[in-house]
Amino acid sequence: MDKPEILAPAGSRDSFMAALAAGADAVYLGMKNFSARMQADNFTLSDLAGLVELAHSENRRVYVALNTILKPDELAFAGSQIGFLAQHVCPDALIVQDIGVIELARQAGFTGEIHLSTLANVTHQEALTVARELGANRVILPRELSIDEIKALSESCPPGLDLELFVHGALCFCVSGRCYWSSYMGGKSSLRGQCVQPCRRIYKQRNKESTFFSCLDLSLDLLVKTLLPIANLKSWKLEGRRKGPHYVYYVTSAYKMMRDNPGDPAVKKDVEELLQMALGRAGTKAGFLPQNKREPTVAHSSGEETASGLFVGRLSLKKGDNPQEKPGKSKATLKERQAQAHNLVLKPRQGLLAGDYFRVGNEDNPWHYTFPIRRAVPKSGVLTIVPPKDKFPPAGAPVFLLDRREPELTAAIAEWEHKAENFRAKGRSLPQFTPRLPTPEKQSGQQAANPAAGHTIILSSSVPRGKDTRMGLRPGMMQGLWLTRKVLEEVSRTLVGRISWWLPPVIWPDESNAWQRLVSQAVGRGGKRFVCNSPWQIGLFERSAAAERGVKFMAGPFCNSSNALALAELSHLGFESAIVSPELSGEDMLRLGLESPIPLGVVLSGFWPVGISRHAFAGGKLNEAFQSPKREIFWARHYGENLWIYPGWPLDIQSQKEQLVKAGYKIFIQIDEPPPKELPEPSRTSPFNWDLGLL
Repeated sequence: MDKPEILAPAGSRDSFMAALAAGADAVYLGMKNFSARMQADNFTLSDLAGLVELAHSENRRVYVALNTILKPDELAFAGSQIGFLAQHVCPDALIVQDIGVIELARQAGFTGEIHLSTLANVTHQEALTVARELGANRVILPRELSIDEIKALSESCPPGLDLELFVHGALCFCVSGRCYWSSYMGGKSSLRGQCVQPCRRIYKQRNKESTFFSCLDLSLDLLVKTLLPIANLKSWKLEGRRKGPHYVYYVTSAYKMMRDNPGDPAVKKDVEELLQMALGRAGTKAGFLPQNKREPTVAHSSGEETASGLFVGRLSLKKGDNPQEKPGKSKATLKERQAQAHNLVLKPRQGLLAGDYFRVGNEDNPWHYTFPIRRAVPKSGVLTIVPPKDKFPPAGAPVFLLDRREPELTAAIAEWEHKAENFRAKGRSLPQFTPRLPTPEKQSGQQAANPAAGHTIILSSSVPRGKDTRMGLRPGMMQGLWLTRKVLEEVSRTLVGRISWWLPPVIWPDESNAWQRLVSQAVGRGGKRFVCNSPWQIGLFERSAAAERGVKFMAGPFCNSSNALALAELSHLGFESAIVSPELSGEDMLRLGLESPIPLGVVLSGFWPVGISRHAFAGGKLNEAFQSPKREIFWARHYGENLWIYPGWPLDIQSQKEQLVKAGYKIFIQIDEPPPKELPEPSRTSPFNWDLGLL
């Protein structure tokens, strides 16, 4: 197909049917396990077989998202699921984040395409060649790119690789694959599909309370016609696996109309009406137009809602009730709050249909809840709200329309369900599968190839001022520095080869040429040890020339390495050691140490960034404390093009070092990131997920 495909989301069976009814060329969905949208209904393997057959009978494609990182003990089960998909379902592609899943899919007999998720963080031109080298057929691009950067990536595409771009849907404040905020606060990881969306909360800085980090929805709408000439951009992706069939149907219809009628001015009004009916947040183009960049964050004080769903009004007390009595206030007794909550009404801004589905409050309000209505309500009519027994929303609480069931859409879904009767769900059991793991480095007897093995690396963002030539470090310690041109120039040539040079967690397309020059300069000045914080950054180096100079590569903690197969893939790319994902539990870290084919390192202590963003937050200040409703402290500062968000309490698992050494770990990282002077003294440290089973 010459035109890019319209790729629709499906988090439920009804949404799948709505996507087909709207004319989607392809549908992406997740299973009950290993999906980056675990809160969606998702699909059983047996149900998928019939649905994929239905889609294929209509010349539509289906992509299955197996796009979380995998823990060491999950490879066998994940491989069994992929084996079932390969034998009985035959989806057109797997969407993966964890590079170990690429090898796992090969072992399980999957012969379809491999699409690298936006969580895999393939963000610059040289990364595309490395992605193809690992076996990817498609790369799903970050949401933060401008049209110029998308064009540059297309021009750099190697043969056999194409690109996919999100054109509509929710925006995260942090870069996909570079957010540990939810995980650091209690083990619910965005890399595992369990994000609790801390960026949507109201925070306080000084005397100001606001949704500093909450983003509007991405909506390129009529600007998508500028994407049509981009040769290697083969797919327009619509976000929304947690949205209902109403959203899926209208957004898919709108973008299909824009793709097929790019020069028709009469389409504009129809598209605007369709997108208005889709029940999303207010839209933003964000950084798509570089000459007119708009930050997608909106301050709470602006009055613009960034909660999911269409804002339809606010609760008010029934006429005759005392407006001063606000339900939810702590001074009121339980009986008073309950009585007041049952005296709330909604006068909607638009007409409501029987079966419409709503949420009272924002997702982070402890009293928020969802409910359907049983009767139609006209615009400015009155709907009496009857909350659950344990929920007491205050007067003034916002109400959002999340999903609706027009008779026409219900009939369309029923029509596709009728077609599906010819393609029955298949209930075959999972095949037995044992992954072929690489030979563990510790058991092979090989010596660690990385010169830093057995060392503690003190990682700093600026050059420490020590008296001796080793920057004041004790024996058995090594200096690590975040690589920048300024820092490289400050280090004497005699010391360059002794330092562990760290690349940033994200490199953008407009920085790519500068980074190629910088790493070449660092190698030319004698740099021997480089830490890449995505697997794809190794493509910035002339690997043959680096090998001749004795350059060693370590995969950094932002590579999110979490199982032996992922580590083996890193080894194939040329990495001689790796720092594991700090998200892993202690049990998983210790097991991985015994299974790894290459020497391993771990972040032991320091201020670990919980998020990296290309966006600016709304109305706040850098290097000053933000406080959450639970009095958790955060702060942020800029490095290069990125905003780094830090918690007010540092990571510390130094007490576990002896266990880690016994499990084979050789490299230990201490992050020396100075907090702002005004930041309150940390009252605690965090073991991250050491004592938790990462969800």
